[in-house]
Amino acid sequence: MSNWVASAASRRLVAVTVAAGLALGITGCSDRSSNQDRAEAAAAVAGGSAAAGTVTGQRKAGALLADLSGPNGLELRITSARRDPAGYVTVRGDLKNSSGTTSVVPAELRGHELEVLRTGQSLAGATLVDFTGGKRYYVLRDTNGNPLTTTGLSTLKPRETVGVFMQFPAPPASARSVGFHMPLFDTATIEISG
Repeated sequence: MSNWVASAASRRLVAVTVAAGLALGITGCSDRSSNQDRAEAAAAVAGGSAAAGTVTGQRKAGALLADLSGPNGLELRITSARRDPAGYVTVRGDLKNSSGTTSVVPAELRGHELEVLRTGQSLAGATLVDFTGGKRYYVLRDTNGNPLTTTGLSTLKPRETVGVFMQFPAPPASARSVGFHMPLFDTATIEISG
């Protein structure tokens, strides 16, 4: 039991450190898209992770990095994976219901961590894998345990598309190609830019 308590305290310390780093990074760069990423992270650190669909207008159009098929006619199209100097990677894309009926967004997409389960529906189950370093990276959390990702997804109407984002700790700069995994979806290898 004491190991679990120590582990929980360690996770909180890491979350506080990451949140502080993100908050400090918000003021340090003039790149417009980086500032958008920082604004989303700051909103999440303040306790209000970006809701479903709010990032669609902010995301720059880019080449398709991956097109992943999931359950119930859902598709996840990853359009960017951008490294930020503040030490995180933001993955952006679109979640689309390609079916002709309303699709329920599966609860499994939020992962199985107890701290995340209490925060509601999200994409916190996503992970990045650095093949060379042999490490798996999970979606960042703020100091309250809220994931730094799109939240509030419950259902998608037929042919509806919403913009989504997920922020991860950045793998080493040498890791340009990483694996992306979302529960119940295909897996893919994507390229990190920046």
